[in-house]
Amino acid sequence: MINAKYFFAIFCLFLMTNVAIAQEEEKKEEEKKETPKTGQVLDRIVAKVNNSIILESEVQKTYMEAIANSQQGFEAPTRCDIFESLLINKLMVAKAEIDSVIVSDAEVMIQADQRFSMVMQQLGGDESTLVEVYGKTSEQLKAEITDALREQMIVQRMQGKITEGLGVSPAEVKRFFNSIHKDSLPFFSAEVTVGQIVRKPEVNEANKNEVAAFLKGLKDQIGKGTSDFATLAKQYSQDPASAVQGGELGFFRRGELAPEYEATALGLKQGEISDPVETMFGFHMIQLLERRGNTFNTRHILIKPEPSEEDILKAERYLDSLRTVIMDGKIDFAKAAKEYSEDRNTSDNGGFFSDPGSGSNKLTLRTLEDPVLYFTIDSMKIGSITKPMRFEDPREGTKIRILYYQNRYPAHRANMNDDYEKLKAATMRKKEDDILSTWFMTAKEDVYIDIDPAYDKCEVLKD
Repeated sequence: MINAKYFFAIFCLFLMTNVAIAQEEEKKEEEKKETPKTGQVLDRIVAKVNNSIILESEVQKTYMEAIANSQQGFEAPTRCDIFESLLINKLMVAKAEIDSVIVSDAEVMIQADQRFSMVMQQLGGDESTLVEVYGKTSEQLKAEITDALREQMIVQRMQGKITEGLGVSPAEVKRFFNSIHKDSLPFFSAEVTVGQIVRKPEVNEANKNEVAAFLKGLKDQIGKGTSDFATLAKQYSQDPASAVQGGELGFFRRGELAPEYEATALGLKQGEISDPVETMFGFHMIQLLERRGNTFNTRHILIKPEPSEEDILKAERYLDSLRTVIMDGKIDFAKAAKEYSEDRNTSDNGGFFSDPGSGSNKLTLRTLEDPVLYFTIDSMKIGSITKPMRFEDPREGTKIRILYYQNRYPAHRANMNDDYEKLKAATMRKKEDDILSTWFMTAKEDVYIDIDPAYDKCEVLKD
């Protein structure tokens, strides 16, 4: 029977890995190719599934990513585990074609545009930097992202179809926990529960009017023919990811962009340019390029009005007053976060940061990633709330927040009381693994599979 013990965990990591990290690994592979050693085999095909192949470099890259992202307290995957997971991915792609499980071009295009925008934003929107770092033009990189996403989305859809309706009960979690030998229980590092309430300074009207007037001036230049939209976007837009593309965002579905932006864009005729419209990101001047069914493609010039010092101080005073109300016991922190925090990633969770893998509010300090958060929490007392602090949001500029250090949990062996959410996630993975193992043994008969002898030891095809 196939050892799929780590397939689902690795599959999730494969889907969630940041595009920039993946591209950095590709850069390293390219550097290796530039300086080969005499007689060295740089890469080889280690498996074929119908028309798809798996390269040795693909196994190595995914293995290194999985090791780096292994969930705290659980055994890391082996190379055979990784090879099996990649083989199942290719098998799912092959079976999706047989079973007519389709991912549309529009779906792939939307996701690819968003991922590409993330990469360009990290590079400051500079095309020359992209070529220097990755050795690829924006068109080449976007094509690679599109191909990878297409496979990932097909795999995700097939995996969802295979495990549709699957859930776990508390009794199943308990049985899973009891099945683990006491000496084999994972050991968790010290964890913390941390929440935040965030406010964005409201920019004064004078600064907003100045930005709107500037954008209207750019629209006049386009109307008079003294300049064009793409040139002005590259020169002035403060959205670096789209600026390099002449302001073009790519295709999005309804509901995926800011409501004000979408309403304005969909009210335009093809080629028409809007007056300035305000969203949470700033002021946009929008041009509708194309509509395809329920998707639309636009380009924009984004200008972000900067808050004055008084605007920032006003937000700080607001949070300081809210902090006093919380500390006086007049409102619970979680309720205050849900009602008043302007951070969408944490407000619905009562302001608390959560582990994306398990959904638990308990995090190791390293999970917080932000070094400012790490050192702030490390110097706080349990139960305390900070004074308002300024921080920079990469997309929205200066924001203010207060942090609540709710609790700390010492390093410990896994147990049902403290680690139920983690154990529930692990139980779910085990249940999915069992279903996928059974599916694999049947599905492999429907496709052509050829495996390099070097991976015979993994016994992937053994019943």
